[in-house]
Amino acid sequence: MKLLGYLRLICILLGIIGVSMLLPLGVALYYGEQGAASAFAASAVGSMIVALLVLVLFRHVPVKFSIRGSFLFVALAWTSASVFGAVPLYTGGFIPHAADAVFESISGFTTTGATILSDMESLPRSINLWRCQMHWLGGMGIVALTVALFPLLGVGGFQLIKAETTGPEKGKITPKITNTAKVLWLIYLAFTAVQFVVLYAAGMDVIDALSHAFATLGTGGFSTRNSSIAAYQSGLIDAVCTVFMLIAAVNFNIYFYAFTRKFEDIWNNSELRCFIAVVVVSIVIVSVSIWGMYGVQAVRYASFQVASIISTTGFGTSDYTTWPPVAQFVMFTLFFLGGCSGSTAGGIKIIRWVILGKQVSNEVRRTLHPHGVFSIRLNGRAGRKDVVFTVAAFVMVYLCFIFVTTFVGTCGGLDILSAFTGALSMVGNVGPAFGQLGPSFNYGFLPDFIKWWYGFAMLAGRLELYTMIIMFTTSFWKE
Repeated sequence: MKLLGYLRLICILLGIIGVSMLLPLGVALYYGEQGAASAFAASAVGSMIVALLVLVLFRHVPVKFSIRGSFLFVALAWTSASVFGAVPLYTGGFIPHAADAVFESISGFTTTGATILSDMESLPRSINLWRCQMHWLGGMGIVALTVALFPLLGVGGFQLIKAETTGPEKGKITPKITNTAKVLWLIYLAFTAVQFVVLYAAGMDVIDALSHAFATLGTGGFSTRNSSIAAYQSGLIDAVCTVFMLIAAVNFNIYFYAFTRKFEDIWNNSELRCFIAVVVVSIVIVSVSIWGMYGVQAVRYASFQVASIISTTGFGTSDYTTWPPVAQFVMFTLFFLGGCSGSTAGGIKIIRWVILGKQVSNEVRRTLHPHGVFSIRLNGRAGRKDVVFTVAAFVMVYLCFIFVTTFVGTCGGLDILSAFTGALSMVGNVGPAFGQLGPSFNYGFLPDFIKWWYGFAMLAGRLELYTMIIMFTTSFWKE
């Protein structure tokens, strides 16, 4: 009965994704892209019919989530969505190889933005829109969207949100988790609409503006152009994308606090203050480093690329692997950081580094004052003592998973730099890396077994490792 309940909700989720395919379907019909229109129509209609049948036939099946059940459902939901997202890419013949189509879809939903494609401009416009739309759906969370639209989950909804959202500490900004999900999605939608309008006013056409708004707010990085944002050669478009990448990398709770005028909570937010400091310092160092290459334009390129990497979006206006070593080092360091918790960005998250940094400071003080009592203060208040152990364990698991993924990359013939930074990129959902996987290259040349592993790594990284990795432990399956 539990599995039947999970199946019911997964079918509903796929039905929601099917409804979202009506947008690219409309674009395909408008531009006369018959192959794409057929692929989207079959996928959308099929999923909606199945969802309606399941909703009606199994409406009396109870849905209750234990902690294990929540992890299982979220893992199954994201895997199912990623496979389903590949269907129009594969059946339409646009990505005819199954491993490539699933890789592209996983990269889309997990907001990684790593692509196997070398010529995006040859694809139908509807397919490129769908690639970017997957970023947008996965950015805020497909399970969160389901919770927002279908409050039938009841008390289990909070467990699902916890299994999907990012950061060491997760809570509600409204009394009900359903309302919290709705509020976050409305904020997300509002920012997307604003960026769409601004990009359109800045010179992009309607489809490109919508596609890049989806990719930016989802911190994904897919583009409709082969050379990404650089293709537009517009300082204004660069600036718009830079601002919205940084907006998307901030905890969305902050915007709710701004709307409700809780300015003290914003000012005292330890993670936000650290994030701003890291961004500013990184831009200054990179700008100085590349000044000889770009002159006064160095600030433009540095700001864009710093925002792109720390937000794990992966857009490009310049190949940072050709920059001086100091600038490359800063970009490499940003791969380890990521955005803020509760944002659409990937990576380890700034808050975890803040917590570890404060603990290091406490240990230094304890060395000088052995009998002193020291606590970690977050957001102006004393934090939980056990959060340090939680964060340290997560960082340890994260680094171990990076090393395993690096090993898999070397088994496929990648050099150590490409394999290591590729692992950082996959697990951190960044997109580009260094070496053979740098921003001027793609992932299409990799052997299939690496693509499948990288797909798993992207899913694990998006769900903060435990949700996916726990499935492979014997203790999880024991009653």
